[in-house]
Amino acid sequence: MSTKIAFLFPGQGSQAVGMGRELAERFPVAAQTFAEADEALGVPLSKLCFEGPEEDLRLTENTQPAIMTVSVAAARVLAEHGVVPALAAGHSLGEWSAHVIAETLSFADALRSVKARGRAMQIAVPAGQGAMAAVLQLDAAQVAEACAEAAAETGQVVQAANLNSPGQTVISGALAAVEKASVLCKAKGARRAVMLPVSAPFHCSLMQPAQEEVARVLAALQIADPRIPVAANVTGGMVTTAADARDALTRQVTGAVRWVDCVQSLKNAGADFYIEVGPGKVLCGLLKQIDAALKTTNVEDAASLEKALAEVKGA
Repeated sequence: MSTKIAFLFPGQGSQAVGMGRELAERFPVAAQTFAEADEALGVPLSKLCFEGPEEDLRLTENTQPAIMTVSVAAARVLAEHGVVPALAAGHSLGEWSAHVIAETLSFADALRSVKARGRAMQIAVPAGQGAMAAVLQLDAAQVAEACAEAAAETGQVVQAANLNSPGQTVISGALAAVEKASVLCKAKGARRAVMLPVSAPFHCSLMQPAQEEVARVLAALQIADPRIPVAANVTGGMVTTAADARDALTRQVTGAVRWVDCVQSLKNAGADFYIEVGPGKVLCGLLKQIDAALKTTNVEDAASLEKALAEVKGA
């Protein structure tokens, strides 16, 4: 039986200075990808990825196109080695990378869009007013309960933002409401509730101004039916049409990332090998928490590429 590969694309938080440099040095198709990004954005994004400084790379409007560029470069290198996905998914920003690989939208359009998306998300809530926290080892339904109680008590927004794995739910909203919900989650039995070092409260209703900007950006783009099915963060289901892709990418700005459901959809569609394509191994870790039996690997540099190619051959 042939292996059915799903590519998984990471989101914000996976960035690191130096990412993609080795791929660009070793593989012309990766170097070309960085050159395309520099041209599309009119700035030396490649230099920011390879050399930093880290504080500039951490700015949301830079982070998002940077991670996407490394992901697309890695995916193109894999394609040159004969490894292409039958299915794809991405976590938050990563859903855009998945649609580039699915040829739903062009790489240049996607880069400019996620830069605008990042800027809009950054300015939607003034710095210091919003927060996100990771709640560990508490059922998602109980996390939702704690959020509802905290919202009622504070009169402010707090919602489940990332349903990452059975043992990890990230909450997002106004600072006081997130702090209150964190206390309530711990009272309900959560092992920990950890405030995250993020610049804005992503994936909650406070992002509505950013969602409106993303809708405006997407309305102007040429979008095609995805060449392969892509799991949608906001529903967890598979997207196969241009209209559904546009809707999913718009709604995910304020909607929760239903990552557990996305992985379940990939499994149901027959995926039996999962490759995290781009910087870091965050999604590999979440996959193991969701289902320890899933075969996963990652590709971000030459060594991980060699390993992944050997594992695909052996699968």
